[in-house]
Amino acid sequence: MPKFDVSKRDLERLIGKSFTVEEWEDLFLYAKCELDDVWEEGGEVYFKADSKDTNRPDLWSAEGIARQIRWAIGLEKGLPRYEVEKSDVTVYVDEKLKDIRPYGVYAIVEGLHLDEEALKQMINLQEKVALTFGRRRREVAIGIFDFDKVKPPIYYRAAEKSEKFVPLGFDEELTLEEILEKHEKGREYGHLIKDKPYYPLLVDSEGKVLSMPPIINSEVTGRVTTETRNVFVDVTGWDLKRIMLALNVVVTALAERGGKIKSVKVVYPDFEIETPDLTPKSFEVELDYIKRLTGLELSDGDVKNLLERMMYDVELADGKVKLLYPAFRDDIMHARDVLEDVLIAYGYNEIEPEEPKLAVQGRGDKFIEFEDAVRELMVGFGLQEVMTFNLTNREAQYDKMNLEYGRNHFNNPPAELVEIENPISPKWSALRGWLIPSLLDFLSQNTHEEYPQKIFEVGKVTLIDETRETKTVSESKLAVALAHPRVTFTEAKEILESAMRHLGFEYELEEVEHPSFIPGRVGRITVNGEEIGIIGEIHPAVLENWGIEMPVAAFELFLRPLYREPYL
Repeated sequence: MPKFDVSKRDLERLIGKSFTVEEWEDLFLYAKCELDDVWEEGGEVYFKADSKDTNRPDLWSAEGIARQIRWAIGLEKGLPRYEVEKSDVTVYVDEKLKDIRPYGVYAIVEGLHLDEEALKQMINLQEKVALTFGRRRREVAIGIFDFDKVKPPIYYRAAEKSEKFVPLGFDEELTLEEILEKHEKGREYGHLIKDKPYYPLLVDSEGKVLSMPPIINSEVTGRVTTETRNVFVDVTGWDLKRIMLALNVVVTALAERGGKIKSVKVVYPDFEIETPDLTPKSFEVELDYIKRLTGLELSDGDVKNLLERMMYDVELADGKVKLLYPAFRDDIMHARDVLEDVLIAYGYNEIEPEEPKLAVQGRGDKFIEFEDAVRELMVGFGLQEVMTFNLTNREAQYDKMNLEYGRNHFNNPPAELVEIENPISPKWSALRGWLIPSLLDFLSQNTHEEYPQKIFEVGKVTLIDETRETKTVSESKLAVALAHPRVTFTEAKEILESAMRHLGFEYELEEVEHPSFIPGRVGRITVNGEEIGIIGEIHPAVLENWGIEMPVAAFELFLRPLYREPYL
């Protein structure tokens, strides 16, 4: 989670009100942060803020925290509004950047008066957004420049690697290739563009370089100081929606410092846009849902007031809460997100705990007991249990398994995964749809251990189900993988047969084709005419993808169709 330092004096200047350090411990909670540390330096009191929400980059600076608190304590209410004046500045985007770093969005903020603390916060926000929300600059990289040193129009173009400019922190020109080798940021982020035929470059009408996204700004225009009054903001990346949000976060933070926002026309080869776009976003939720799930005695007016304190414009009509919320937020995806804001505004510390009044005694869930019984059965067959992560990625579930995404392979895996919209890491970007890749991943990390290796997992997969409120369903499955030089389909089938006999079910096998398994050595498992799983010998190409040198036989079953009492 992002952590950053903020000055108590600066925060209170932005809010327009002073508080004790003890009061600040509670105030930070309104901004989904915790006060991690307090210290004095040069006569100033500083806080270490620990943000608890990776989906709220607008709260990762003093400006965002102060804005949230101003609203939460009632100094302002409703939707924050920022005027955007149209400028005559245009940025032209080169078609050659399509497969290099295709998108850029821009804005101008004028009339700034920045002190050292404001500069620190600007740099902090720029870095935190690019690091966390931008996945270490892969998805979002941000540049802020002294606009008075720039001569529009501006060009975001593909440059030859031999072109030169003076990078920030240097006093000599370097070629773009040399920057990747000699500059600290070039060595850190050079892998993002190193293998591309051209490198991205942002230049003005005189050929003056502003930056080399996503690596480094130029020394000439990229050094912003307390003397800077007008800035040009540049955000580049691969996803237009994501970089637009990052731009909105930065320019509204600068507007909190008194800056005036101006838009920029961005001309792409096949379309044009005006950025930033601060048009409010809308959402709708049932009023009864909020009242019921808070567990509080709230009137319609209470709900409206609490939401207005969380920066919403609110309209109550026909039992619904119709909302407008700021363009710098992108975290409202479900009614629960609105409910959370209601509770934050109310104050978690103000909620009186109640002892549950239950007329029944608790007991273990029977299906959980069934899962445990299956585990004991597998251990009895001489298998070792493993527990792997539910989070995975499309490459592991499909590419390494020789599968085409979007095509259903007998539900192993499903046609599509439940993917995370804003993952912290590409490695953990989806919920798994089947277990066998997790077992192969385990085997790939234990190739130095003795064979045979016989493992199993009873775990959850998450599938898309449009009929449910959450659009997903979690299913329990059993997967077994056997790895040793002489392993065969028959050995895996013997374990399957013994398991089914103990569970009291007859099953059928039907030969099928599945790219993850060797042709002629793979079968679909059915019980009472219902498809419940798959069994086979893993294809050599799949084993090579995982770096596994031993043959592997495996099977995977849905457990819910096999549940009945008594189960063993």
